[in-house]
Amino acid sequence: MNDSALSEVIARFRTSAALRSKASIGLVTEIFGKTDWVHGPGDDAAVVECGEEHILVAGEAIWPPLVEADPFGAGVASVVANVNDVAAMGGRGLALVDHVVAREEAARKVLEGIRFAAGIYRLPVVGGHLTIWDGTPSVSASIVGRAVRPLSSINVAPGQECLLAFCLQGRMRKDFPIFSSIRDRGAELAGDIGLLPGLAEAGLLSGAKDVSMAGTLGSMAMLLEPSGCGALVDLAAVPRPHRVSLASWMSVFPTYGFLLTAPEAAVAAVRAKFRARGLACERIGSVDDTGRLRVHLAGEESELLDLSTQTVTGLTASGPESEAGWSSSDGDGPGTARDPLPDASPGT
Repeated sequence: MNDSALSEVIARFRTSAALRSKASIGLVTEIFGKTDWVHGPGDDAAVVECGEEHILVAGEAIWPPLVEADPFGAGVASVVANVNDVAAMGGRGLALVDHVVAREEAARKVLEGIRFAAGIYRLPVVGGHLTIWDGTPSVSASIVGRAVRPLSSINVAPGQECLLAFCLQGRMRKDFPIFSSIRDRGAELAGDIGLLPGLAEAGLLSGAKDVSMAGTLGSMAMLLEPSGCGALVDLAAVPRPHRVSLASWMSVFPTYGFLLTAPEAAVAAVRAKFRARGLACERIGSVDDTGRLRVHLAGEESELLDLSTQTVTGLTASGPESEAGWSSSDGDGPGTARDPLPDASPGT
């Protein structure tokens, strides 16, 4: 890998429509006001205290072009995204409800995809909503889970180590930036997902975030955003499948991919847990107090964004005071208004 590989990674980050779209989540702050990252809006799921239990609530809407092109795949994705959200919070899924609006033929395929994926994760589908119509289809789903020791991005702090865990079994889609392990990994995925809450309960992790449509580096930016910390990511240490370029892999939405932060003393134990299941897990950098997300490759370093002046989600902007919570996968947090990520053209 050389200069051109680093330049392509940077260009894709700066021109990522999926990452820039996260800024629109700031609308939530304008309407509902600020709460906090833990109880919503904020992390991958909102934590609802119920006596001594930590109940997790999350929801995901699937990208409309995927719904239209592949209804079955959209159904699968609605389960995967929700399961990953709960796992990134150190929790286990309890039940899922779906929301489908589509023509009957498409709706049937969506529901078949949901049934297929929910079976793999052993997650009950307990209800939802179905509207049959001939207009533009839409698919979303919501999940309820439970965590003994919730993880949160607000726990990210300087001195922690950054790890990246992936399932490298799978295949790249040709039509969307998705790496699917559903058919290749199959039933093993339920146990793979169980690693996250197990590590959280053992006190080995501080924070986590699943790798979403924003890609690995966009997801890293969102993991760092609430704390205002920075990190230097060693791109050469990123585990990836053979025959997939670094730039493509950094932009992909995988079935199983998690960014983790942990104390230095826990790194070996965390890596060992993933490797014991045949999953890849590598240390890719450290959290620092710079507030800047940087990448390093082949002796070259470049800054992707400065979180002291820029925001990813836009949810740190001031809003009307509110005591009400609101759950979102990439939500709100305390802080002052900052500039959203700018639009950029390739090569800028």
